[in-house]
Amino acid sequence: MPGALPDPRPPDCVISVSGLTVQNPAGILLENISFNVYSREIVVILGASGCGKSTLLKHLIGLYEPAAGQVLIGGRDLFAADDEERSAIMRGFGVLYQSAALLGSLTVIENVLLPLQEHSPLSPETMAGVARRKLAIVGLAGFEDYLPDGLSGGMRKRAGLARALALNPPLLFLDEPSAGLDPVTSAGLDRLILELRNTLGTTLVIVSHELDSIFAIADRTLVLRDRRIVADGPPREIARSHPDPWVREFFSRAGTKAVPQSPGEATRV
Repeated sequence: MPGALPDPRPPDCVISVSGLTVQNPAGILLENISFNVYSREIVVILGASGCGKSTLLKHLIGLYEPAAGQVLIGGRDLFAADDEERSAIMRGFGVLYQSAALLGSLTVIENVLLPLQEHSPLSPETMAGVARRKLAIVGLAGFEDYLPDGLSGGMRKRAGLARALALNPPLLFLDEPSAGLDPVTSAGLDRLILELRNTLGTTLVIVSHELDSIFAIADRTLVLRDRRIVADGPPREIARSHPDPWVREFFSRAGTKAVPQSPGEATRV
């Protein structure tokens, strides 16, 4: 468009949040939140219980509308878009909910097929092939015909992740992916998340309170407190040298273990 201002966002900016304010009946939960997420980053949102991290995620995926502010995904305004454009924006990302949110009456492969059946023009045979490949990526080849009740908690999370990957989205949102998992299973999920980024180029935004996982996978962490972001940066740097004592103490909850020097240390159990 002649005379249009240049886009101030870096070309690899996948998500741009500016001035986001979130309210609930009790008052303002988050105020004037601004941050960017860049291509191939793994960004983890964390904070104390009740700080609004899962609520923020629900705004990023369009489930809730903010009281103020803007969320751009791929340069498109999620909340200013009409229904058709918003649907197109939302097809560009996948979501893994905390409970995995699998339909118990459907088999694993039938759950993975749901987004393909709703949004893909592929033939049933081709869709089935895609679903099998996604299950293989997350290590569930051979479990296609199981019902969710026949899977362990970690396997259900992997099945939910396969469904989130069904449409080949470049962006994934994960809500507490390690919650309720034993340390070995959690470490395996961490390795899978890193593999998705490293092999598929996926950008991931993750809500988590599991510090071992955060040290293992996060390029950046956004720490929420008192309705705002109080820290934004690599988790090891924040844990060691952030000027806010509360932030450093929050990261020390990893226990008596030292802050890991490298991602590999956090995945050894």
